[in-house]
Amino acid sequence: MQTLFTVLDTLGSIARMMHPRRIPALIATIGDRDAALAAAVDDQIGPSATFALQACAGLRAASEADNPMQAVSRAMRQYSRALEALAGLAETVPEVGWYFLEPRFREQPRRLAPPHPDSGVFHFNNETNQRGGFSIIVPPGYDSTRPAPVVMALHGGSGHGRLFLWNWFAEARSRDMIVIAPTAIGRTWSLMEPEIDSQNLRAILDRVRGRWNVDSDHLLLMGMSDGGTFTLLSGLDDDSPFTHVAPVAASFHPMLLAMTSPRRLTGLPIHLTHGAQDWMFPIDVARTAHRALAAAGAAITYREIADLSHAYPRDGQSEVLDWFMPGT
Repeated sequence: MQTLFTVLDTLGSIARMMHPRRIPALIATIGDRDAALAAAVDDQIGPSATFALQACAGLRAASEADNPMQAVSRAMRQYSRALEALAGLAETVPEVGWYFLEPRFREQPRRLAPPHPDSGVFHFNNETNQRGGFSIIVPPGYDSTRPAPVVMALHGGSGHGRLFLWNWFAEARSRDMIVIAPTAIGRTWSLMEPEIDSQNLRAILDRVRGRWNVDSDHLLLMGMSDGGTFTLLSGLDDDSPFTHVAPVAASFHPMLLAMTSPRRLTGLPIHLTHGAQDWMFPIDVARTAHRALAAAGAAITYREIADLSHAYPRDGQSEVLDWFMPGT
């Protein structure tokens, strides 16, 4: 089991540090870990290990591909599938349950009661060949008598909600919050016609509210890359139901503020995260967004990560959630 965890952590680190110029060096960090995993596969971890090994093989081939970044992206989808396969053991195998917790929660006493019967991971019209559906994590500690905070997490331009969901599994279990990962209706989020996907996000949230007890004071909309840009476009709209907004590696244009009413923007909690090494949306884009949103009256928190490129910083999620849910 530990050998699988080591490979998964290595793949997660590669995803976190990905940059076009770093590809060969990052692939080299796999070392002989995949060979050790191949020798240690058993029936229990077999499905997850198979996907993890496919991810490693895809990464090793990426440096020879015509488009290395595209090849890396395809390989990392297998990493997400490895997490999905392993997550099914989280409530029955203690080692896996421990792995799928935020590090600081791993030493805390865990609930001994059985998982809530309406908890689990659910997919609604959200196979990876489908668009416009959503996947959701309802944690085992969900209590229908207590409203649960909600995070709606938007994938990047070439991503899919079913795969992006697994960035949040440990956090959902650690903090008893619901995480929804929708998939854009089109190839990416409807940046030119925001209402198309915004209507779908509202419909998804209404559907979730109809089945689970949702805390209407803690509704976070966040996203990565195109998902981060759409987080701003949709989250700043007057009709947005979300109470908090957290774009990551997003693009920004000051004209966005011309379309936003002061009533919506004034005091709106926004957590803006960007990598100083971002090769797609340079850091000056985020610095401009920070200044403009602050001047317009938003309650903005800005985090600039020195070693991050255009990648999703999973290690920064705890900070965002501490901001979103103080005291958890």
